[in-house]
Amino acid sequence: MPEFKIDAYSPQEMSEKVKTVGVKKANLDTVSTFVLALLAGAFIAFGAVFYTLVVHDSSLSLGLTKLIGGLVFSLGLILVVVAGAELFTGNNLIVMAYVSKEISLYKLLRNWTIVYLGNFIGALSMVMWIYFTRQWAGNNFLIGAKALLIANAKVNLPFVVALTRGIMCNVLVCLAIWLCFSGRSVTDKILAIIFPITAFVALGFEHSVANMYFVPMGIVLKSVPEVVQNAPNVNFANLTWFGFIINNLLPVTIGNIIGGAVLVAAIYWFIYERGKWAKN
Repeated sequence: MPEFKIDAYSPQEMSEKVKTVGVKKANLDTVSTFVLALLAGAFIAFGAVFYTLVVHDSSLSLGLTKLIGGLVFSLGLILVVVAGAELFTGNNLIVMAYVSKEISLYKLLRNWTIVYLGNFIGALSMVMWIYFTRQWAGNNFLIGAKALLIANAKVNLPFVVALTRGIMCNVLVCLAIWLCFSGRSVTDKILAIIFPITAFVALGFEHSVANMYFVPMGIVLKSVPEVVQNAPNVNFANLTWFGFIINNLLPVTIGNIIGGAVLVAAIYWFIYERGKWAKN
């Protein structure tokens, strides 16, 4: 009978688990990977929809509003981890398996490409679903106006700001995933997720997959007069598909990769796995 334990896995054990899971993810068949990526895009979008509703008319202080918004946004990663899905930002941790020479560069990039595209399509599908629900028309279109303002703010970030916010975001996201590997129960995993994800949202950092919902939703709502009327005297010139891809998604994605693959995965590999690599 296996030994029953309730204590958390040690960081060394977590490193082994991350590496093992990375190998499995990299070798998963294309169809399964893509469908799981669709789910992850939709799950993160659910968190974004929830966030928009909760903060749209808050009368609390900025800090408390951001805190509560970050808390509810955690729903997205909880769904990804507990229900099971493939999320591009979290999959930056697969770098540990690559650097340990357990998967090839081709398999790493194959996973990232399929998952990134799947996340994008999954998030865009949620834009369609939420648009047709008219959830954004609630509270006299103020929910939609908030979604519009969130999107517009994102496409007007300077390149370096978007890049560095992307780096900081995925440090926290990948640390949330890393902490999940210490847990032995669903409760452990949820608690591990909540604080890092709440922090990245409250601090205003940028998540590429979340932005695949936030900005397209704003682009769609820009064509609704009732929504625009509730966001007066705002210049939406950059809120276009070109502005989204170039001004936001590109720098944020690069930043997410640096934050997750380098500042989390590569550093933990260096701490716990480099000795094994040297022996090989």
